[in-house]
Amino acid sequence: MSSLNLDDFTDLIERPDGGVRRDAEARRERQVVPPGALGRLDDLGEWLAAAQSAVPVRAIERPRVVLFAGDHGIASLGVSARPAGSADELVRAVLDGSSPVSVLARRLGVPVRVVDMALDCEPESLPDEVVRHRVRRGSGRIDVEDALTLEEAEAAFLAGVAVADEEADSGTDLVVLGDVSVGGTTAAAVLIAALCGTDASVVTGRGGRAIDDLAWMRKCAAVRDALRRARPVLGDQLQLLAAVGGADLAAITGFLLQSAARKTPVILDGVVSAACALVGQRVAFRAPDWWLAGQTSGEPAQAKAFDRMALEPLLDHGVTVAEGAGALLALPLVQAAAALAAELPESAEGSEDPEDPEAPEAPEAPEKE
Repeated sequence: MSSLNLDDFTDLIERPDGGVRRDAEARRERQVVPPGALGRLDDLGEWLAAAQSAVPVRAIERPRVVLFAGDHGIASLGVSARPAGSADELVRAVLDGSSPVSVLARRLGVPVRVVDMALDCEPESLPDEVVRHRVRRGSGRIDVEDALTLEEAEAAFLAGVAVADEEADSGTDLVVLGDVSVGGTTAAAVLIAALCGTDASVVTGRGGRAIDDLAWMRKCAAVRDALRRARPVLGDQLQLLAAVGGADLAAITGFLLQSAARKTPVILDGVVSAACALVGQRVAFRAPDWWLAGQTSGEPAQAKAFDRMALEPLLDHGVTVAEGAGALLALPLVQAAAALAAELPESAEGSEDPEDPEAPEAPEAPEKE
């Protein structure tokens, strides 16, 4: 039995400041560009103001990409285009700067942090700062066994909480969240199918590197079998993550909830972060107000999760590479929204409020004799 009470997050997480958002909307109405002319950028600027409790909104100056990494035993069934246990190769590409997210982050000047939760490799083969939160070597094959023990799930969740605290304490003002995994999309599909009450075929996609039809059928069967194991534990979100999630997914869930509690905005990337966000919504219904859907990855499970949380993706560029790359592409859009909200001047006619109680009264005209 776990000693961790996830229900505490319901009380810890507040919504972004509604009063500040109304102030931001009022400011926007006074600016020289007509309200609505900037489309969704208006909404983003007002959302950021509420998240920061600041009008005008502050610029996003210290964003960070955070990637949680892990291997999944279900990949041994041939449900991924990549070999089982090869996620460490993807991590090394991120660390040496040759992966898409590394190239984009370098161009945008955004640091990238990788957190190994369950890679199937020797920990000595990776830097200490990457492996220090590792819970185990690979997660279990979720169609026939639990991904984690309950104790491992709790440890992984708390590791995600700790990483969120580290980022908040270091001054990170927005996180681009992603995953580096092999088999992770299968676990994510199971979680989303379980929480949305849908069949395996509805949520099973083809992954970041598209699989062929035979591999898709194997993946669909794996999701179906794991879904049978998930349904009995739907009432306990930590047990659900232990049964059919994985160490990286449990950590991402903890990270998302603690980021919301610490009032740190997060841009979600692919289906894995979407699945963890959906679990997080089950824990604390106000938590999704702190998250943005960065992009549409083409995974049917991701679309279902975003729809359930009423999150509308910012971009649809067909980016399926995962590793936070698609969400990172949305960062300049969010930064642009902040800049416009803060820097557009107010119109001259809207700069003075004739009903302002603190405005000096006009002198009375002298009475005519």
